[in-house]
Amino acid sequence: MTDTLAKDAPASGTPPNAVKGGVIAYLCLNGAIKAGDLYKKAFGAEQAHMHPADDKGRTMHLHLYINGSSVMLSDPFPEHGGNFAPAAGYTLMLPVKDVDAAWQRAVDAGFTGNMAPADMFWGDRYAQAKDPFGVQWAFVGPQKG
Repeated sequence: MTDTLAKDAPASGTPPNAVKGGVIAYLCLNGAIKAGDLYKKAFGAEQAHMHPADDKGRTMHLHLYINGSSVMLSDPFPEHGGNFAPAAGYTLMLPVKDVDAAWQRAVDAGFTGNMAPADMFWGDRYAQAKDPFGVQWAFVGPQKG
């Protein structure tokens, strides 16, 4: 992988596609390029880097910036031991200023809203939606005043 944490960059400077964030989600999805396009629409994601697609339309690496952090995607490559497993057991959380607007933008982009925005007992406004690739996303922000 050519992406390098800024603090580990060579003395000549930080690469143009520097990794952002302390923990990076790296998702293996059937259709990583399509997922990247969806995340651009749903979240305003910016593409930092993409390894060219192979003759089957798969990419081994797509680096996005979402909500100020890096998220990385790839397609499964079973011929190289990269078998696919459906997303399960985790949720990616997006801290946002307006939960309702962020959730609605995702739903309008093609996500399934499975928990509408609501003020929660712990003091935040919260919602959840699942993308067409099976990834669960949560939106958290200030309660409506």
